[in-house]
Amino acid sequence: MNDLWKKNLRDIEPYVPGEQSKDRDIVKINANENPYPPSPKAVEALKNFDTDRLRFYPQANATALKQAIAEYYKVKTENVFVGNGSDDVLALAFQAFFNGDKPIAYPDITYSFYPVWCRLLGIEYVNYPLDENFRINVDDYKEENGGVVIPNPNAPTSIGEGREFVEKLMEYNRDSVVIIDEAYCDFGGVSSVPFIEKYENLLVTGTFSKSRSLAGMRIGFAIGSKTLIDTLEAVKNSYNSYTVDALSIAMGIEAMKDVEYFNKTISKIIATRTRVTEELRLLGFEVLDSQTNFIMATHEGYNMKEMFEYLKDNKIFIRYFNQPRINKYVRITIGTDEEMDKFLQGVKDFINR
Repeated sequence: MNDLWKKNLRDIEPYVPGEQSKDRDIVKINANENPYPPSPKAVEALKNFDTDRLRFYPQANATALKQAIAEYYKVKTENVFVGNGSDDVLALAFQAFFNGDKPIAYPDITYSFYPVWCRLLGIEYVNYPLDENFRINVDDYKEENGGVVIPNPNAPTSIGEGREFVEKLMEYNRDSVVIIDEAYCDFGGVSSVPFIEKYENLLVTGTFSKSRSLAGMRIGFAIGSKTLIDTLEAVKNSYNSYTVDALSIAMGIEAMKDVEYFNKTISKIIATRTRVTEELRLLGFEVLDSQTNFIMATHEGYNMKEMFEYLKDNKIFIRYFNQPRINKYVRITIGTDEEMDKFLQGVKDFINR
């Protein structure tokens, strides 16, 4: 019997997330999750949630959540789109905006979901290499293209670019949609949201997974012109009208409104990041200047893959990418001070073996 039907199955290499161990007794600093719990107001929304509402579909447009996001970013509700995590929002944006006959452009070292979506959706793409300091050269993006997508700050390098970079990028690309992925912007980056009034072709995406401690709820959003948002809504409603569930909407609203708690946890993470960076540099590590909730580090005297494996054997999970140009680095999520003390001790033990 011939299995001819198997020829119709899609053959694709998927995105690989950070390892999720079932062992709770680990220091898990490999997936850029927030080490602190969600806003107490979001937790209260969970405790008080009327479970009888789960019989009904959530509000398809998630208007109340959009309003909370719009208020925080000082934009109109019509400029906000929400989805099931920023990955969902980005995947819909790729479908909605990258349909031309020219390849889209993004850096060679960046979020590894971008090439997956391109292969899945049949989108041609071109990569421009980061420079020797892992910076994006904005002049590369002068070339004609079918769209641009750039994380700012970039991942996994942790490096962010400023307003001058964004303005140049937009001036170079007035004839294509530019997506700026701001998953990590809250940790010291510069947001491009103020530019949406000037550039109708700019879409800025964000997530509740990092700075608002709701990775488990899967809430993402985009901010852009009404034209872009309306197109996103049309694509979403052609695929799945109810992308955000009722519980996520309720918790997301309170998390977005609780600015005081948000600022408090962000400040703690930045302070810990600064301390850990300084301590690693004292140990001889090169650490890139981070504007995210993680750091990229390497050491001339030690093999980073070996350090990654040593730490893992000792229940400290960080991230290693076996990829050209970054295979001499490890990525370390910033955890609590206690977690980072365990990490630093593990690094010292590795060095002193």
